Amino acid sequence: MTGILSELSRLLDLAEGLAWAATLVFVRVGAMVALMPGLGDPVVPQRVKLALVVAFAIVLSPMLAERLASDMPGPTFLALGSEAVSGLILGIGLRLFLVALTTAAAIIAQATTLSQLFAGAAPEPQPAIGNLLTMAGIALAMISGLHVRAAQLVMLSYDFLPAARLPLSSEAADWSVALIGRCFGLAFTLSAPFVIASVLYNLALGAINRAMPTLMVSMVGAPALTLGGMAMLAVAAPVILMVWLAALSDHMAAPFGAVP
Repeated sequence: MTGILSELSRLLDLAEGLAWAATLVFVRVGAMVALMPGLGDPVVPQRVKLALVVAFAIVLSPMLAERLASDMPGPTFLALGSEAVSGLILGIGLRLFLVALTTAAAIIAQATTLSQLFAGAAPEPQPAIGNLLTMAGIALAMISGLHVRAAQLVMLSYDFLPAARLPLSSEAADWSVALIGRCFGLAFTLSAPFVIASVLYNLALGAINRAMPTLMVSMVGAPALTLGGMAMLAVAAPVILMVWLAALSDHMAAPFGAVP
């Protein structure tokens, strides 16, 4: 009888540890999913988001329970808050890459005079090129297994963001500044062909205007710029999306690595 009670007590302790580990994983994953591209968008219903977070927690908790048990403190509100902060850091890192794609689309729209096309049609004001690239980028990321990589990212994050411990503010600030700079550089890189083409177009337009002052070069050149920009977008969009997806994949493989 004593042996049965001891075994039951051991099972209860194991179940308690697993439940607490699942709670910590649930909080971290929930905060990350709230900001993830695609899964965290406002168009996704809250019940669907909750189901996704529960599914992530069910899958990851058994694999992380033994790892978390070694250095995991007892149940405290501070531990839950620390996990929420860690999850928000992961989610913000992923969301910045979507912001980079939107910024690149805004630069492209300004360079091709398409910035006001269908303005105000989306919940967030952005040009039609922004809607196109954002939707295509999210779809491409989901097809490429974003959910699987997100699960791997959560498992990897415990090497840099230990469970139930607040990250150092100095390290978080350095990482966020470096990542913001990288995302802005990525946005300019994606839009660079359109910026260069726009500069060449305006230089050519200025030369023509100097040679023929009476010609309405703006009226003649505006349709050519718009048509050329749309044709260039059709050719460059697949390359832009593949470069963006590769950058997102590199970040998810090494989220806290050296950022150039």
